[in-house]
Amino acid sequence: MTDSTGTPATGTPATGAARRLLSGERVLIGDGAMGTMLHAAGAALDRSLPELNLSDPGLVETIHDSYVSAGADIIQANTFGANRLWLGDHGFPDKVDEINRSGVRLARAAASRADRTVLVAGSVSPAVTALQRRRVGSAERMEVLREQILALVAAPPDAERGVDLLILETFGYLDELVEAVSVAASVTDVPLIAQATFADDAHTLGGETPREVASVLSAMPVAMIGTNCTVGPQRMLVVAEDLVRYSAVPVSAQPNAGQPRRVGPRSFEFSIDGGYFARYLGRFADAGITLVGGCCGTTPTHIRAATEAVRTRAAGGAASTATRVSAAERRPRSAEIHGTGSLAEQLAARRFVVGAALTPPAGGWAGDTEQAAAVLQANGIGLVVVQPRENARTHMDSLNMALQLQQRVGVETIATVTTWDKTIMSLQADLLGAHALGIRSVVSTTGSPPVLGDYPAVDGTWEVDSVGLTALLAGLNAGRDSNGLALTAGTSFCIGARVNPGARDPEAEIARAHAKIRAGAQFLISRPVYELESLSRLVTALDGTGVPLLLSVSALRSFEEADYLAHEVPGVTMPAETLDALEKAGRGAVRAVGADLAAQLLGKARPLVSGVLLAAPDDDMASLVPLIDAALG
Repeated sequence: MTDSTGTPATGTPATGAARRLLSGERVLIGDGAMGTMLHAAGAALDRSLPELNLSDPGLVETIHDSYVSAGADIIQANTFGANRLWLGDHGFPDKVDEINRSGVRLARAAASRADRTVLVAGSVSPAVTALQRRRVGSAERMEVLREQILALVAAPPDAERGVDLLILETFGYLDELVEAVSVAASVTDVPLIAQATFADDAHTLGGETPREVASVLSAMPVAMIGTNCTVGPQRMLVVAEDLVRYSAVPVSAQPNAGQPRRVGPRSFEFSIDGGYFARYLGRFADAGITLVGGCCGTTPTHIRAATEAVRTRAAGGAASTATRVSAAERRPRSAEIHGTGSLAEQLAARRFVVGAALTPPAGGWAGDTEQAAAVLQANGIGLVVVQPRENARTHMDSLNMALQLQQRVGVETIATVTTWDKTIMSLQADLLGAHALGIRSVVSTTGSPPVLGDYPAVDGTWEVDSVGLTALLAGLNAGRDSNGLALTAGTSFCIGARVNPGARDPEAEIARAHAKIRAGAQFLISRPVYELESLSRLVTALDGTGVPLLLSVSALRSFEEADYLAHEVPGVTMPAETLDALEKAGRGAVRAVGADLAAQLLGKARPLVSGVLLAAPDDDMASLVPLIDAALG
């Protein structure tokens, strides 16, 4: 609460009750994703969700009720992004006070109907989007937050008080989170929870580590620090454990429901089920996290399952333990390079193709990837597909990385070209330049923006998808540009496309594969496969097309890795027996078991496909090298 000048008022009984609940004496359950539920109800991805507090208050209040019924101890008002700059992008810059107060009123009404204490939190986003950060300075950012926070802590109509606490969430830059804490502490005495968001490399967008975030925020006037959004439960658990290790105050964690999957031009879905989510939130509680909840993709079903899991543990349920595996030593060997001639020549001659997949490193320095390619070459692998890096960290694109590997290491490369955020003209220019410099094999993918922060891909741009890019490549080969005009000379690309045997909708995936073939795809590359049934189904569906299929195979390195792929990555089919074998293997044997399972799969799949591409997470040669004998055999 504040007085009329915005000066912090003295503590109220409600404020004291909130601080006691946030003290860490018991694990609290937060709510899930308001945005996910609003989108599921029909709200467009690019509309202002906080404005629904005014235009559709009944819908917002119903969602609050569903989270209260699921067991949430804290519900967040629908006020994420409800500041002047974010609202201004949607035409509502003058409604900051009205939208925030209405959001608090709706949440307060839902909390009042509960048969237990339910706290109402004001959700406060960064003052600026990533694009606005480049042009809005610190002073303006702080003033924008101050305006919103004053509206949140003021008593709205028909309510005796404003929010019980503030959750500053999804901050990718530590300096902005520090600003937000400073502003909030200067205008209110309600408890503050400060949550940073971390990418899958366990760093914020600004590059800070959990230790740096915990050390800085713990010294500030906050009741709790934490992390939310961007990653799913497994990746977030690692970050949260570090926050607990270095924090002087309690810690919160609100993961996404895994990775989003693009299912339409502006539509996404998450695949994690309630059981997996609850299992990991139970592990968060075991790790010392005192507030657990959900972010993008999580629903009342997830929160209900999490509530049951956490309450069971509090009553004495057994905690599961994580299996961690140390990295194995590299085992390079000398060998002749497998296959002769270019990829196109090997496919035309129906020779079994053996290659490997590498990813451009973060930070722009290619030395590690060059070294990995050299290890592959020394082990008999002279073909490398360069995959795009799927996070927001700075990195070299796959076309440039492919060129560098060809020129500096001497391997043949297949460059992956992604259509996301590129016009057809820029794609065409990149491809013509790459062809002039020696790139001959290209795989077309649609791609998605890297997830970091609020709801995924709102700003994504797709002028063409992978089918359109395949058609563009076929046109360039025929001597025509994107407008159908004649080129001085045609290109000679060997055109590939991706296909996912484990797709949730196999019929739709097969239909799309046929569309890619009709557009001009000359070979297909599967996503990594961990079982034979879906691969056999795909091979049968492609029978008669005459288009070669290259199988991607990856050796699993731990139970956690398999568990993550099975539950957090869309379109991966993981057999239960594989999960069981890895879980039972134990710390010392799990890598050998993973390599053996991959080699067995490769042996059974070999008669079905035209080649194999060995993939290793994080370009881990230790997990890839044991598969080379099986592939070359």
